[in-house]
Amino acid sequence: MSAPIVEVSNVHKRFEVGDVLRGVSLTLSHGETFVIMGGSGTGKTVLLRCIAGLLRPDRGRIRLFGHNIERLEEEELLPLRRRLGYVFQGAALFDSQTVYENVAFPLREHTSLPTAEIRARVVHFLGLVGLGEEVLTLLPSELSGGMRKRVGIARALIIEPELLLFDEPTAGLDPTNARIVGELIAQVGTGVCDTAIVVTHDVELTKTVADRVALLRDGVVAFEGPVGTLLETDDPAVQAFLAGDAR
Repeated sequence: MSAPIVEVSNVHKRFEVGDVLRGVSLTLSHGETFVIMGGSGTGKTVLLRCIAGLLRPDRGRIRLFGHNIERLEEEELLPLRRRLGYVFQGAALFDSQTVYENVAFPLREHTSLPTAEIRARVVHFLGLVGLGEEVLTLLPSELSGGMRKRVGIARALIIEPELLLFDEPTAGLDPTNARIVGELIAQVGTGVCDTAIVVTHDVELTKTVADRVALLRDGVVAFEGPVGTLLETDDPAVQAFLAGDAR
């Protein structure tokens, strides 16, 4: 059995407002989509940023691709970060750059590919998320919310990562676009990158993409298991979350 791609062991993180993570542990195996659920302020995004090395935990251990990362310096983290793609909640596109420039950015930053090959790859990965060449010259402000999300996914995919991290990928979308993005994440899992962590409060998205689910509540894992078990359990913390009473 291969070693987990991600191992989080007893991770704590505190900010001025108080403790956000209070001893979180979880693992992610190759080929798995792991969904981290929870209400606002439960530490979902903080945990994802710790896994990506964007935040440093106060205590605990995080192993990414077999390397302990919680004390690595920035230059030591870079080779590991190049092996993952991160889709930010608001897509985090550069407002002054076109769709083409946004999606091409990781290749220009980290490779020496010729311009023609970069363009071909941009067109290919936009196609994978259902967007055509007509969007190449558009600015983010000219895109709908759903299109911006898809451009953000294409930019994360273009480096062909071993692991994809999604932060609230359906936040702010209407039900139709949320369904499209959920189906896209599931489709990506059978093609370019089959290993992912998805942070969300969206139960429908979880049903669509999850192999396993962890529910964060008050900074700890209140539930962990297969998605079917989440929906059937009588655990009070899970039932409160599903009823919309999560905190």
